[in-house]
Order: sequence, then structure tokens, then C-alpha cells
Amino acid sequence: MEDDEGGGVGASSTVVGLIENRAKEVGVAAFDLRSASLHLSQYIETSCSYQNTKTLLHFYDPMVIIVPPVKLAPDGMVGVSELVDKYYTSNKKITMSRGCFDDTKGAVLVNNLAAKKPSALGLDTYYKQYYLCLAAAAATIKWIEAEKGVIVTNHSLTVTFNGSFDHMNIDATSVRNLEIIDPLHIELWGSSNKKRSLFHMLKTTKTIGGTRLLRANLLQPLKDINTINARLDCLDELMSNEELFFGLSQGLRKFPKETDKVLCHFCFKPKKVTDVVLKPANGRKSQMLISSIIILKTALDALPFLSKVLKDAKSFLLCNIYRSICENPKYEEMRKRIAGVIDEDVVHARVPFLAYTQQCFAVKAGVDGLLDVARRSFCDTSEAIHNLANKYREEYKLPNLKIPFNNRQGFYFTIPQKDVNGKLPGKFIQVMKHGKNIHCSTFELASLNVRNKSAAAECFMRTEICLEALLEVIREDISPLTLLAEVLCLLDMIVNSFAHTISTKPVDRYTRPEFTDNGPMAIDAGRHPVLESLHSDFVPNNLFLSDASNMIVVMGPNMSGKSTYLQQVCLIVLLAQTGCYVPARFASLRVVDRMFTRIGTGDNVEYNSSTVCCLEALFPFFLEFLSTSIHYCWIFIVMCG
Repeated sequence: MEDDEGGGVGASSTVVGLIENRAKEVGVAAFDLRSASLHLSQYIETSCSYQNTKTLLHFYDPMVIIVPPVKLAPDGMVGVSELVDKYYTSNKKITMSRGCFDDTKGAVLVNNLAAKKPSALGLDTYYKQYYLCLAAAAATIKWIEAEKGVIVTNHSLTVTFNGSFDHMNIDATSVRNLEIIDPLHIELWGSSNKKRSLFHMLKTTKTIGGTRLLRANLLQPLKDINTINARLDCLDELMSNEELFFGLSQGLRKFPKETDKVLCHFCFKPKKVTDVVLKPANGRKSQMLISSIIILKTALDALPFLSKVLKDAKSFLLCNIYRSICENPKYEEMRKRIAGVIDEDVVHARVPFLAYTQQCFAVKAGVDGLLDVARRSFCDTSEAIHNLANKYREEYKLPNLKIPFNNRQGFYFTIPQKDVNGKLPGKFIQVMKHGKNIHCSTFELASLNVRNKSAAAECFMRTEICLEALLEVIREDISPLTLLAEVLCLLDMIVNSFAHTISTKPVDRYTRPEFTDNGPMAIDAGRHPVLESLHSDFVPNNLFLSDASNMIVVMGPNMSGKSTYLQQVCLIVLLAQTGCYVPARFASLRVVDRMFTRIGTGDNVEYNSSTVCCLEALFPFFLEFLSTSIHYCWIFIVMCG
């Protein structure tokens, strides 16, 4: 897989396949390339505006959307293809032939690629009933394998069915109104705005995977009360046991930031094509593969410390992690296999030249004679480059001349401007000012750079050949690595986000919420989690709702806090169902299956519609929202103006 897939928190790595039929059913297959997971959903789209589909697409934020070429929607509905054209112009749309959406082939692929048996997903017996999502899965996997030039390893994918509807459903407008991911009016205030969203307030995670999991949990909070309570029990133990909390924080720092991405990328193997394609001149793909093995070695070396920290944990979640990860003999076996090939002193490094050197010397000496020759050439040219820098320091009286390195440029010179009297000697080329320094090169350095890169590329190619057998062994049973990636992301979210945020607040400012099946919703001294961090004099608010009184009408002048009150209650419920403490003295809640908000004025001058007219247009969806909610809902009417 290429290095730019999901490289950052904001970079999408999800490919979504969409298909529908004339019975208003929609099938969705979302393939996350970073976490090697496939999420399948099939549902009836009761709204002509495709509200459920919009909510899913907002959650997945796909980089590519795959649709069939022919409209299959019933009369009165625009069809998923036109929906993508109208609302998701920034996403890349791929149209594949109807034959690619083959549900029979999709069922076979899910059966072969899923880490769990299909019976656990409910797809083996009833696959004809869920044929749409399986058809979307067939098209999605076909496109990924063709476009990315990879083959998905058997029994390597984490497959979930109907997962999005096992969580609280929050539509895209509510996400924006509640400032869950981004603050309102971010385009007006810019990134310098002091007001942050809930996501940015909690984003103290240390890994990219943990940050992505946090975003997913805020957009789709849990509905399973056992999972929620397991997370809350874990937080109880972390808050009462400082040694465990700081031990886990220290243990998680030992894992490289990209661990989850690298572990899951072993689920993909390149197609066997010509050497010209597999072995480019710069050895970039070989370099990425070696880096992945080094990161895997570093992660496995960090497991003993994590095991030591978790050994005496009491909560169900941490005990389960200890049993499934720390006591699993497969990790130690994999660690020994890697130690038989990779040098024990090699560790993951982020400094460019150090990482470059570690990759060249990853395999133990004596394994491959040609590799040892290429290494000597690499060392000779590296030494010659540094000798050249020493020569220029003495010859041109430049004691502060430095020789940094980056992957794109290789070695280059940097000289402080204050050390240069007048012009640089004519020997220096590609002179460019950069802050208080001057960056430049020489023909001698350029020649040595070419030789150094050529030697390094040869090292990478020979190292990849040495690692082929090891890679095949790792891919034979990939499920332990995907499990480790999931666990690290979950621990990062709970320890470095939830527990860290609570620990930075004054004592008793955040409390554990209680959940009840039939009791009232009661919040004592509740506070807005984001605004209270900006205003020290924030006034807490109470709330009480029951079956007998399940509606509140909030009235008041402009800027009196009506919207803040609504946001506060919704965010407290949302935080509670992610398994986090809430900013209140006491909170007793029911599990909510949907959240719907409309805040502020919404005049539409182009269509000559007032706020009331715009709200009237939402009534059909609102009535459908009420009729399909499993639990009772609470309606807040905010008076505008």
C-alpha cells in the first residue's frame, strides 16, 4: 500500500460502495484501508432526502464513492449516483458496471476475507436478504485490488454488519450544531478561534489510530450498555489507581505513532507483477516494507512492559486485554521469528537519516553477501560526504556549516547567513535563503548523493528479498496483529483522551453517569464541556425529564444561553454513551438511539423562505425520526430571536 493512504488524522482512507433497489433499500460497504476493516450496512431509506445515507457518508468521510451507472431508485427519489453528484462533489466518484455489484461473489469474498466466521455476522444463512451490501462489498474490494495493486490476505479483515445502526444516530446538521467535530463559523473565525469543538478538546491521543477512533465514537456513540459500563469501570480504576494510569501512559508511548496503520497493512500483499513494477529505481516500496517490519518489531518489544503494567488490573476491559494480548503466545513466537532475521539493535526512528540507516542495516550481517557489499558502499559514500563537509569548513572558513538530510533531497549544506561575508564561493550551487540560513549544494556533493542513494536502494532491494519468507509467515495468521491494532487504539482513547481530560480538571468536576432502563433523565449541576474551559464563571444547569414530562420549551432573549443549554444536555448524553465521565455533579440517563437538533435561524433568501418555512420542511423527517426511535426522545424547542 502507498504511504499516503490515511497518512494523517484528516486524510480519509475509506472507500465506500453504494447501491439501491426499487424497494427503497440501500446497501453500503465501507472499506477502511488504514484499519483493514469492512463495514456493511443495509437499510430502508424512508426519507426522499436520503437522510440515513447522508449520515453514513458524513461519518465515513470517504475518499472514493463507488456507485452503479443506472438509477435503480423508485420514482420520487433522485438515486444514489445523483445524490453523490449533488452533495459530495469534493469526493471522487467512481462508476462501475452493474456486473461488478455481484452479491454472490460478495458473499464468497466476505467468507474468505473475514477474520471471524460469517455465522458470527449473520450473513451465511441470510445472505440473500442482505444481498445489496454484499453486492456493494464485491464492487468495493474489486476496485481496491485493481486500483491499489494489492491482494487482500484471507481471514485478515475485521468485518462488521449493520454496525452503524448499532450506535446512536446523529445527523450531519446536528453534528455541526452541537460542535462535535468543528466549532461553528470556523470559516469566519479561522483556526485561531479560541473556542474549540468537543473533538478538539478531547484530542490528546498519542496515535493517529486513537484519534480516528475518538472521532468515530463521538459521531456514533455506543448503545450497548455493557460496553459503555465496561469503559466506565476501566475509567474508575484508572482514576483511583495512579500507578496504573501513569504506567499505561508510559507504556503506550513505547509504541510508534503509526503502529495501527502498519500492523493492518500486513493484511495486503502486492500482486505478482514484473520486477520493473515491483522494484522501482529508488527502492521506495522496499523501504516502506522494511520500515513496517521495524515498526512491528518495536511494537512487539514494547508488549512485555505493557503486560507488566496490566498484570494486576481489576476492571473487566483491562483484564480482557491482558488475557487476549499479553498472555497470547503468538506474539512471542512472532517476536522470536523477527529476532532471527532482524538485528536486535534496530529500532523505529523518526529522524530521516537515522531511519534511513536503520533500514539499510535492518537484516543481520552475514545473511546475504550482496547486501553486505551494498552496505559497505553506503557507508563509504556517507563517510565521504561528511569528510567533504569537514573539508569545506576548513577551506572556506565556515565553522558552522552543517550537513542535514531529508528523504527527497538527500544531503545538502546549511550555512548561517551571518557567517557569509558577501557572496558564497562559486563552487556552491542551488543557493537558496531559508530563514536565517542558506541552503546549498556542490557538484561533488550531488555526485556523492547519487552514489549514496543508489547504494541505499540496493540495500533496500536485497533486504526485501531477505524478508520475503518472514512476511509470508506473518501473513499466514494476521488476526493477532489486527487485534493488537484495535487494542492500542482503544487504550489510547481511554487513557490518553478520556482519563487525561478528567485528570486535568478539579476533583469531582467530572462524574460517572448512571444508566437506567425506565427511570427519568436527571442532571444535577451540568456544564457545557467546552465552554466551561473558556469561562471560569460558567453557571451550572439542572435538568429533569420523565415519561410524564418529556418536553421542555426554553424561552428567552437573544444571547441568554438557550442554545448553550441544549448543546450542554446533548453533549453530556453523547459523552456518557462514549463511555466517558460527564461534567456534572450527578447524571442519570437512558440510552438514546437518535439525536436530532436544529438551532438558531435558518433563513434562505434564495428560496424566499423564512426560518419557520425552513423548519416546516423538516417535519416529515422529524416525524419519521419519532416513529422509528426505540426509546422515548426529548424535544427541545429553542425560540429564535
